[in-house]
Amino acid sequence: MGKGWKTSIKVANAAKKGAVFTKVVREIQVSAKLGGPDPAGNARLRMAIDAARDVSCPNDTIDRAIKKGAGLLDDTQIEELTYEGYAPHGVGVIVECQTDNRNRTAPELRLLFKKHDGNMGESGSVQWMFQRVGLLEGKKTGQFDPEEEAIEIGAEEVYKNEDGSYMFITHLESLESARESLLKRGWAVTKGEPSYKPNQVTELTDEQLKEVEEFLSELEDHDDAHRVHATLAFGNA
Repeated sequence: MGKGWKTSIKVANAAKKGAVFTKVVREIQVSAKLGGPDPAGNARLRMAIDAARDVSCPNDTIDRAIKKGAGLLDDTQIEELTYEGYAPHGVGVIVECQTDNRNRTAPELRLLFKKHDGNMGESGSVQWMFQRVGLLEGKKTGQFDPEEEAIEIGAEEVYKNEDGSYMFITHLESLESARESLLKRGWAVTKGEPSYKPNQVTELTDEQLKEVEEFLSELEDHDDAHRVHATLAFGNA
């Protein structure tokens, strides 16, 4: 999945914080473009705004991003693009990007793949290694059984994240209904989005895994990368 292979991200300096702001702002723009500028009727936008506030993104920056995405300002639009390829040691990788210049993004990603002895492929070259799923993340206070919660909302799997939150995997078509069920059951839902789950995990030695994780971390740090998915194990059952 897009998150389980990596260690916790820490905002260590102003430059890093600026990069975080860029990514959350782009998600707000895309969400407003696809679902409209009203967060009350746009669940993706609502969660994007919450994510921006979690990293202390200024309110005026959030408001401007909503207006830009909705076409209310004469400004550059962000588009979503997906790239595929192989990391070192045959690990399949899907990179979901949000960019204002596709002519910049593709060559830069291609160089990153090449730098790490990987190969960026054509569309469809590795998607067969994944299945499209719904992904939900959230937290709940008090005593509860995660497996029971998963059954109640119709999720296929549940994993505990390092920060104490939980990740639920659903059928893609059940994503919204599962999100509503979590809310009704007292969960604070922090993420709800389509995602990719590997059909089979690529087996690696510890040294090979280290090389792949370094590549994936560099990919995710790219300004235009929004989500990175790999055929590696994720979460903790």
